[in-house]
Amino acid sequence: MHFFLKISLGLIKMRNLTLFLTTGIFILLSTVIMYALEPDNFESLLNTFYFVMTTFTTVGYGDYSPVTLPAKLYSVFMFLLGIGLLGVVIGKIVDSFTIFRKMREEGRMSYMKESHIVISGWGKKSESAIQEILDSDAEIEVVIIDTLPKSPVDFTENRVHYIQGDPTSEETFAKANITKANAVIIFADDTIQDPSLKDAKTLLVAITIERLAPTVHTTVEVMAEKNISNFTHVKVDEFILSQETISRLAVRSALYKGVSQVYSQLISRQHGEDLFQLSKKDEWITYNDAFQYLLVQGATLIADRNHLDINRRLNETIPDEAVLYIICNKETYEKLVSA
Repeated sequence: MHFFLKISLGLIKMRNLTLFLTTGIFILLSTVIMYALEPDNFESLLNTFYFVMTTFTTVGYGDYSPVTLPAKLYSVFMFLLGIGLLGVVIGKIVDSFTIFRKMREEGRMSYMKESHIVISGWGKKSESAIQEILDSDAEIEVVIIDTLPKSPVDFTENRVHYIQGDPTSEETFAKANITKANAVIIFADDTIQDPSLKDAKTLLVAITIERLAPTVHTTVEVMAEKNISNFTHVKVDEFILSQETISRLAVRSALYKGVSQVYSQLISRQHGEDLFQLSKKDEWITYNDAFQYLLVQGATLIADRNHLDINRRLNETIPDEAVLYIICNKETYEKLVSA
């Protein structure tokens, strides 16, 4: 008994690769030996392999069994050593799944895919943003970066990946595969009370991203408009003024009753008509060509990039690099894209 206990402890301490190779070699060797001992009984190597595996796993259906003394003795040897080997291998495999699950939940797994959206900072705004992304695109995936000990969302959600680490560290963003991302959203740290300190940390995160992936589209939440000038030397594509935006929306809602519902429709896929981006078609020469065509299809052209004066530029030629924005429902947009 002590002998077999020592063997089992030795197997458990073996390196995974050595253990798997040893088990595989022993199974193949046993198959060849058993077939060499009783070729007429087992008839083929496949039948012998089947017998070896049923012996290792203690299933032993009995449809194949040795008849000679040497084969029976070797079968006993296989039974004693094989159970230990295969049992430890199965245990290692189960442990690997457990470790993988734990590492993913704790954000210690690097993200290897591409064309994803990275969100820096976790909070209510991040949670809403993730839901909006998942609702807007059935394929795109999201990577969250934060210092929480465990994933803040259900880590079984295959389209959401968590990376634990300091958002001002290059290593953290490297794990998020930032250079292959489509876009990055940096939310202000809600654990910091001072708006200026919030923006200071956001600036550090933006600088880190700029060093690693200067071409990735970056959207930053800024708490105070006066702090935007501090970002001038960093390539930030878009700013969202958190406090000012809410205040101005509240004022517009007070002056123009119901206008908040218009905003909700434009910024969320969950309400009414939506805002979509569309590329220029070859047959559109002027903005009027695009405007009239889209109007017939059930969409309204409202802007080219940040230019909202389309109605005063209808006779102008649309540049090839134009980025047009339209208002319509999802079905109309999908029809326009497919056309």
